Amino acid sequence: MSDPAAPRTDADYRGLSLWHGTVDDDLSPRAPLDGDDTADVAIIGAGLTGLWTAYELQKRDPGLRILLLEKEIAGFGASGRNGGWVSALFPQSTAALAQRHGREAALAMRRAMIGTVDEVGRVIAEEGIDAGFAKGGTVVFARSENQWRDARAEVERAAGFGVDHLELWGAERVRAAGALGAVFDPACARVHPAQLVRSLARIVERRGAIIREGTTVRSWSPGEVLTDRGRVRARRIVVALEGYAAAVAQTRRRVLPLYSLMIGTEPLPSSVWDEIGIEHGQTFSDGRHLVIYGQRTADDRLAFGGRGARYHFGSAIDPSYDRVEAVFEHLVATVRELFPSIGELPVTHRWGGPLGVPRDWHASVQYDRVTGIASAGGYVGDGLSTTNLAGRTLADLLTEEETPLTRLPWVGHRSPSWEPEPLRFLGANAGLVAMTAADREERLSGRGSLIARAMAPLIGH
Repeated sequence: MSDPAAPRTDADYRGLSLWHGTVDDDLSPRAPLDGDDTADVAIIGAGLTGLWTAYELQKRDPGLRILLLEKEIAGFGASGRNGGWVSALFPQSTAALAQRHGREAALAMRRAMIGTVDEVGRVIAEEGIDAGFAKGGTVVFARSENQWRDARAEVERAAGFGVDHLELWGAERVRAAGALGAVFDPACARVHPAQLVRSLARIVERRGAIIREGTTVRSWSPGEVLTDRGRVRARRIVVALEGYAAAVAQTRRRVLPLYSLMIGTEPLPSSVWDEIGIEHGQTFSDGRHLVIYGQRTADDRLAFGGRGARYHFGSAIDPSYDRVEAVFEHLVATVRELFPSIGELPVTHRWGGPLGVPRDWHASVQYDRVTGIASAGGYVGDGLSTTNLAGRTLADLLTEEETPLTRLPWVGHRSPSWEPEPLRFLGANAGLVAMTAADREERLSGRGSLIARAMAPLIGH
């Protein structure tokens, strides 16, 4: 029997997900903080937000002493376990952003997100990162009359904004069971997320940043971060915890940790991929309300995930919540429903983890010049590319540069806090039930869901 107090090893972390299990890196933890230290910039969290921020700061000022503090290992959380979509998706729709911030601000945000997909690809190519990046776009199947109506309306709305280049595909172009067509969005790429985040960690480290793993941050205040292994004094502090912000007292109600789970298969024959019609570089979903997402990996596996795991009282985060057999069974059944010809699904990996949900489903970037404290997050699962935009924006803010990025509408946005318990527990799980019920309502009625319409303002649509 293993000693629970013993340091975790490469083998321990490889079991986190398909991505960690197949990453080309040693996952053994780096050395922890050893007593008090100082830095120009202290970054709390070595996920993609923290690492992109470090990467961009190094480009602007190579002499900065940057110290990243991580409780586990770089890429432990959502940054290394997600669906691998480098997409232009933002938690709030363009229409919702226009209503809140004005049309021009919303269009600027949308253009920035679309441009970020290519920016991530550019960095991956420039740095020689072998992360299987392939920009094949996203196919969103419409598998009912109501979904097909929504698909046509979405393409029409996008044309009205004049930013997107969405395409409406007919039934003859798609292979999902019962699909009447699909919306194709070219602004999305497939990637191996753990390979990306672990490579970024090595790059910023090679350029002088220091990553201290196995170090738990207790709190922070202007000029100082308190950890379980010492204090770090820093002129600038970046809080980049995403869903794990719920585990720290001073940010507990700023974000809600919502679990999303995934399955991964062994590599599938090319004949199977030809049959189901998913090309290399493509990601896919459908028009249901309870979100699903999938990709064809670089080595021809099917990686597929979705929401459905419940929220845990008190914003609790625990490794046992990463695996819920009922949700895994539902994901397998959903793949078989989408692609009946796939036959038995050779699932080799099952995993999950928490993503960060702000109360108004609006991601944000913040910086207070007086305190020197910055933060970014609240991506609601759309963070693989949004983190890059956040890193570039934070770097501009921290170096006090006025740029188009610092004028984007998410800069300075402050979401309200989540309600105290038990209201938070009741509301979050009621939302999960509502989305499930909305899909059932549409299947039975053949009309748009009244439940979904009522919920739309609460989730940024």
